[in-house]
Amino acid sequence: MSGGGLGAAVPYQKFVHFALEETRLRTTLTPHPSQEKFKIIKANDDNTDFSALSFSAPKIRLLRSLTIEKKNSVQEDDPLYFDADAYAEEMQVLPWGGKITSESLRFFSPIVIWTIFESTERNHNVLLSAFMDYYKVWVELVDEAIKENNKATIARNREQQHKYLTWRAEKDPGYPLLKKLIGESGAKDLVMEFLFEGVNSLGTKSFLDYFPEYARDDGSINKKRSVMGKSFESRPWDANGEFIGNAEAQ
Repeated sequence: MSGGGLGAAVPYQKFVHFALEETRLRTTLTPHPSQEKFKIIKANDDNTDFSALSFSAPKIRLLRSLTIEKKNSVQEDDPLYFDADAYAEEMQVLPWGGKITSESLRFFSPIVIWTIFESTERNHNVLLSAFMDYYKVWVELVDEAIKENNKATIARNREQQHKYLTWRAEKDPGYPLLKKLIGESGAKDLVMEFLFEGVNSLGTKSFLDYFPEYARDDGSINKKRSVMGKSFESRPWDANGEFIGNAEAQ
């Protein structure tokens, strides 16, 4: 789950603590191997602190959080999702955060928060409230989930998860910041083995297997964020979750 860029310090530890406590009410969390591996992340300067936590549970493959604090600022990585009952109020307070590519949009929910907002106590409280509403619903859904035994369905779900992780690992907009803070090798390791852990274990398909339109003539991956040339400057769904972005795509 993520915020925008480095800005005024938002107490994102509240998000982390709430998520852990809410999850522990329903299941037992076990530290994931990636937590020990990334227990210490050394930045290139003395003004940046990383905090990485990752857990698994019987019905949760990976629950992880990464916070980055720099000169009283915090960044968290991944989009926020929340339940529809809270949708109207949050959308009035938290504006659409600018252009988002049509390729990235395929992985988003119609009630995604994609925002850059003024750092005020009210906005921070609205964001935390949205996260709490969403997370409570998510934990309930996990708790009610019934184990899938159909091998074809399991394989399909696994491939879709791998496709998402592969896209994020290659095109995540936070990578340049991580590269600046911990170097190219450290950033790549953090992305592949922590933030989007599963790229190397859930499947064998490559980025170009899933997204051949990004192939260059020499077989390398086109580094552009979008090759379709479409982006959305405003929310491309209406209040009912219906997609209305075709007329607005640029």
